[in-house]
Amino acid sequence: MKIKERIAKLVDVKSIITLTFTYVFAYMVITGKDIPDYFATTYASILIFYFGSQFKKSEGNDNEKRN
Repeated sequence: MKIKERIAKLVDVKSIITLTFTYVFAYMVITGKDIPDYFATTYASILIFYFGSQFKKSEGNDNEKRN
């Protein structure tokens, strides 16, 4: 896959939200700030959704290759 195609795929809404939450979470951990429960729960939900949808996409691609 070309680099331009990968960058284009990264610039969708769910990727932007996931990366933003990841940066904020990393910042809070590195600076030693307390992480609120609601933030941790929301972040976990976003990660599960993001990687779940990525897995579903790759699983669909694998099925197409087999047929």
